Amino acid sequence: MFARTERLLLRPIWPEDASALHAAIADEGIVRNLARAPWPYTSDDAAWFAGFEHPQMFPNFMLMLRTDGAPKLIGSCGLGERDGEAELGYWIARPYWGQGFAAESARAVVDVARALGHRRLVSGHFIDNPASGRVLRKIGFRPLGRVERRYSAARRQDVGCVLFELPLVTGEAGPSDILPHSADIRMRAAIPAARAA
Repeated sequence: MFARTERLLLRPIWPEDASALHAAIADEGIVRNLARAPWPYTSDDAAWFAGFEHPQMFPNFMLMLRTDGAPKLIGSCGLGERDGEAELGYWIARPYWGQGFAAESARAVVDVARALGHRRLVSGHFIDNPASGRVLRKIGFRPLGRVERRYSAARRQDVGCVLFELPLVTGEAGPSDILPHSADIRMRAAIPAARAA
């Protein structure tokens, strides 16, 4: 599964992406705001993630900045499963912070989630990372008014996490009714076909 936005190609991760992934994410300022990523984030961690097969209903995308030359890996955005629900997560490499890439990619993944038949998305951010909350609000998520303790592998402790939701089914109350559907979503049957595209 692939998606395209104005500036990005969202595609699955491939084993050969491991070194680019490690270079982009091996930054404590990024990893400490993710629940599952360890710190320090090693090249072995990147190789494991690059070889992990994500479930079809919960795809994870590498964010490839389209350039005049080869696309550049600048982050990741995708869906995970948490307590039986689809959860949106993302990170952006530090040189690309503040340029709108998190919201741009997250909108595309919301459209993918809708196409996959998910009826609702959940997300959250650690309480000391309010920038992520601004991204979630920008793409239509609404706060649930709750903070729960969630384990951060990088910090090795529970951290307060502000919870959000986004209904995806038209007609159900929620901000998803006004979200743009601008992502050009393309599904591919196999990786070789995608690489030739």
